[in-house]
Amino acid sequence: MTKRILIIEDQQDNRQIMHDLLSASGFESIEATTGEEGLALAEREKPDLILMDIQLPGMDGYEVTRRIKANAALHHIPIIAVTSYALSGDDQKAFAAGCDGYVTKPVSPRMLLGKIKEYLR
Repeated sequence: MTKRILIIEDQQDNRQIMHDLLSASGFESIEATTGEEGLALAEREKPDLILMDIQLPGMDGYEVTRRIKANAALHHIPIIAVTSYALSGDDQKAFAAGCDGYVTKPVSPRMLLGKIKEYLR
């Protein structure tokens, strides 16, 4: 059965790169451009994994992650932060919000796929 991955990313170029990588690797992707839209899609679609940008318009990725992890129907879904925040401690902020993994942009396709497969075993 094909695994579905929700991409929550406001930048079209980044969404396209992740979509193409996932599609070429046999995954189905669902896309959201805002935190609010991503939260609604997570609730409706219940994806197998979420790729979460942190810097989003409106509700940021930290808050979306906290809300997903607080929802009993969704808290089991792995969330990988995919972010340009790469300063010391930014990864800890993501983990504290509930992210299971952390990858910095620009994304290495091999590293991202490895992280995804690690959580979808």
